[in-house]
Amino acid sequence: MANKSVTREAEDIVRASSMVRLGARLQVLQAETALSYDRLARLYKEIRGCSPPKGMLPFSVDWFMTWLPNIHASLFYSIYHYLETNFPLAKADVLVEAYRLYLEQSSAGRPEGADEQPLLSFTRAWMLIRFFDSNMLQLSRCVRCGGDFVAHAYDPQADFVCAICKPPPRAGKCRARAANPGAPHAQQSLLTAGPRAANARSRNS
Repeated sequence: MANKSVTREAEDIVRASSMVRLGARLQVLQAETALSYDRLARLYKEIRGCSPPKGMLPFSVDWFMTWLPNIHASLFYSIYHYLETNFPLAKADVLVEAYRLYLEQSSAGRPEGADEQPLLSFTRAWMLIRFFDSNMLQLSRCVRCGGDFVAHAYDPQADFVCAICKPPPRAGKCRARAANPGAPHAQQSLLTAGPRAANARSRNS
């Protein structure tokens, strides 16, 4: 019994360490491991070099409905759903691997050395999964491109058009101008690499 407890603790430490490096908040670590608050706080400080941030987690379903967050959330959840369906991993480990793949896809085409934070944080990705588990969100298939995108649960799906096929008039202009003021026509890397990856995974899932 003691050996089993030590093994479980070691697994939780490895899992929590991976989540901390990906940006998880302390509340996420508490929910996904059996480690005490004090141990998690010490682990967080050892890895990040600072105390864990305080405050409430971002609890907003509507955040995932806006244009660019919806694309990122749909990309991440398509990856997560594919891994959960096809690989026998613990739910927390699927989350970690899916988020790593999301970071890889969302940064495709970005210049090396670019220090831009991912739009979908690890904590928001964790919240997204909880919203799906609580039947607050669903995947809706776009009638134009055939990709699956995050939408409010029970929304009509017959005429659903995704955020890529029908972006708002000024979509992406502010972010592109902030990233490269000298290039007014700069494109977001996700719009060229991410959606294709999300759609490909959604068709395979």
